[in-house]
Amino acid sequence: MITLETMPPLMFGGLVLAMLIGFPVAFTLAAVGLSFGFLAIHLGFFDLNFLQAIPGRVFGSVLSNELLLAIPFFTFMGAILERCGLAEDMLDSMGQLFGPIRGGLGYSVIIVGFILGAITGTVAAQVIAMALISMPVMIRYGYNMRYITGVLAASGTITQLVPPSLVLIVLADQLGKSVGDMYLGAWGPSVFQIALFAGYTFLLSVFKPDHVPAVPKTARTLTGWPLWRKCLLGIIPSAVLIFVVLGTMMLGLATPTEAGAMGAVGAIVLAAIHHKDFSTAGRRILIIGVIACGIGTMVGIFLTERLIFKLAFAVTYFAVVWVCLEAVRIPDLRGLIKQGYETTMRITTMVVFILIGSTCFSVVFLGVSGGVWLEHMLTSLPGGVWGFLIFINLFIFFVAFFLDFFEIAFIILPMIAPIAQKVLAPVVGPDAALIWFGVMLCVNMQTSFMHPPFGFALFYLRSIAPKEVKSSDIYWGAIPWVVLQVIMVAILIYWPGLVTAFLDKPSDIDPAKIQINMPSEESDPMRYFEEQDRKHEQTR
Repeated sequence: MITLETMPPLMFGGLVLAMLIGFPVAFTLAAVGLSFGFLAIHLGFFDLNFLQAIPGRVFGSVLSNELLLAIPFFTFMGAILERCGLAEDMLDSMGQLFGPIRGGLGYSVIIVGFILGAITGTVAAQVIAMALISMPVMIRYGYNMRYITGVLAASGTITQLVPPSLVLIVLADQLGKSVGDMYLGAWGPSVFQIALFAGYTFLLSVFKPDHVPAVPKTARTLTGWPLWRKCLLGIIPSAVLIFVVLGTMMLGLATPTEAGAMGAVGAIVLAAIHHKDFSTAGRRILIIGVIACGIGTMVGIFLTERLIFKLAFAVTYFAVVWVCLEAVRIPDLRGLIKQGYETTMRITTMVVFILIGSTCFSVVFLGVSGGVWLEHMLTSLPGGVWGFLIFINLFIFFVAFFLDFFEIAFIILPMIAPIAQKVLAPVVGPDAALIWFGVMLCVNMQTSFMHPPFGFALFYLRSIAPKEVKSSDIYWGAIPWVVLQVIMVAILIYWPGLVTAFLDKPSDIDPAKIQINMPSEESDPMRYFEEQDRKHEQTR
């Protein structure tokens, strides 16, 4: 006889078994959830009315969720930027800039991976683009094959952690936290991880200089100002786009969805101005638009003249529309935009179906007391908070061998988030607990693209690597970088300040003790306000 206590482990085991068979995850979640739901009704654990919560949550938490609207915008932005040629120019210029020092090509791949991660957010395209450009050059100048494959795969996966990562948006939604707070929490670990990667390259250049030799200065095609100009032409537009997306969110000027929409338009503008067929008239109008944007910003900050502000940004909007029309006019970019739409449609549809399936599963799982069973199991682990974190990270690390990020985020995260909030709140406070937990899991899930034998980044490398690159070199080359990512997880466990330092500090003010003194009805209101003005003048 199946009891209520055995239903949660049976559901979890049935889900794992169905996914190992290879059935699509979205339909597996829905099928397992509904099957056990009808079984629970038959056994009398709840009645049919309980399942009415499923369509309610699908329409209320999925299809009506404004935050999830950011997913297609950021996906489209990444789909455009990954194919517009920006990566090629940045890798070429950075490679020539850092090439003459030992490990210089490795540093350039790491830095460009960080910058591209902040504007594309797509692991597959980033790994493939950087490998196609950098791998032949690194092989030509005698870099160690295992270092080449490892640094290319690792620098491609950093895109998951660097804001405005799509992964962080999904984590914020599933954890019920602000996207802005999740981005603020991720900046410290992302920069620290880049430092770890660069530090490993530096140590190799010291102890094994033959693995990362310097590029001969005679191999450089650009020097001096032309080289710096090419570097700046790749970095400055990317920095502007990063500010348009992240800056507006951090300053409170836009929601994540609005910032994603601006990023999508900005990606089209960046692709257009980067194309060789971009017209001279378009460049002039773009320059006028940039100047008008600067004037409008200065007026908005220092003056109160609204007419000038409106006229300046009207000119800016006209310039943006003109550049977008230029992009449609160029056949290559028109095809690129079409591909971006198709990629966006596929990924967005996949996410929505996984969310619907996970809703079916989670409602039934909670209905059979799965949350209570999971909480009892995780809170009874030895070691308290640290035992909980070590167990969860090891569990996610091994689950990532078989599941994609979206599957982990939509299936496992909703189950353990309430428990994490309860366990971690005494350490960093209730506001920062899930931010710390989410960023930690984001770093952990980077390894899902890297660790053999199922790391997708390794498959991407294998698909485009030359024949002289052995599969063993790809797998063995990934191991040091996976170790660095695991070290990063350990650092976050024992140093939560790396995440919480950038978050707003919780207020110590008790709202119940706030007093607002208003003038009494007997007093003269005008005399009260005159006294307040006089006190204000005295303090000045």
